[in-house]
Amino acid sequence: MQYRELGGTGLRVSVVAMGCWPISGITSLDVNREASLETIRQAFSGGVNFFDTAWSYGSSEELLAEALGTQRESVVIATKGGLDREQGRQFHDAKPASLKRQCEGSLRRLGTDRVELYYLHARDPAVPVSESAGAIAELISAGKVRGAGASNLTLSELQEFHEVCPLTAIQPAYNMLQRDIERDILPWCRERQIAVCVYWPLLKGLLAGKLPRDHVFPEGDGRRKYPMFQGAEWIRNQDLLDDLRLIAGRAGVALSTLVVAWTVRQPGITTALCGAKRPWQIRESAEAGGCELTREIMDEIAAALQRRGAAVTRAAV
Repeated sequence: MQYRELGGTGLRVSVVAMGCWPISGITSLDVNREASLETIRQAFSGGVNFFDTAWSYGSSEELLAEALGTQRESVVIATKGGLDREQGRQFHDAKPASLKRQCEGSLRRLGTDRVELYYLHARDPAVPVSESAGAIAELISAGKVRGAGASNLTLSELQEFHEVCPLTAIQPAYNMLQRDIERDILPWCRERQIAVCVYWPLLKGLLAGKLPRDHVFPEGDGRRKYPMFQGAEWIRNQDLLDDLRLIAGRAGVALSTLVVAWTVRQPGITTALCGAKRPWQIRESAEAGGCELTREIMDEIAAALQRRGAAVTRAAV
């Protein structure tokens, strides 16, 4: 496993992190407690020392605390505030008082007195970003948070946050098919030595290649609403996966390992957050942390992506 510095904190984090959204069971199907606990343990034993969760992820914080046990001092934990849930409904709440309350709740559920990274999960339309940033700055001053992060913000919103509370890390969506941040956000972060911890490197499981062409998504599967999983986009993506399987075979790795290894090799990317609800899933992703892709393999991937063409990334409404 390779490790990189998290912003300017001096902390070294694995280039493959575990995203704990799937084990919350909120939108993922077939989640069970024992498999979730074992998945966390397998991640740690595979060299993953960076775990990402959130106040709004339900039980995932408590599962993380239980699975890691006495390993707390050996890991870096990131959690988030600003999104809340009530009776199955998600809503924005990034008022300063709410962020502080959510952070305290996360610390209790995680069984710790501080987290290494605390993100604003998303902008609250009713609250200026600067006010939310100010609350996180106060949490840092209080010793409950080591570094500040922001997720799902535009460049102008990141700039507004950074002026009030210097950012350690940001968390945007990024993968082979969703690369918008390369235009502006990535260069801005690289200039300021802000870590970029990306989610969806496997695009909600699509780029893991486990979903056949004739797959039918059941009711309740959140992927049904995304154009990547529908119609012509689905067909183009399956054609891309056929190409990538051949490349992975030549590289001698699993398809998901190839995709995650490609992701963490992109300039400016610090780590890839890989969601998992089964041990084998995180094992395949974690192997990317020690996978060296040759220039020839990288060129083959670039050619496959060029053949695929630009992808539709907006969620269907």
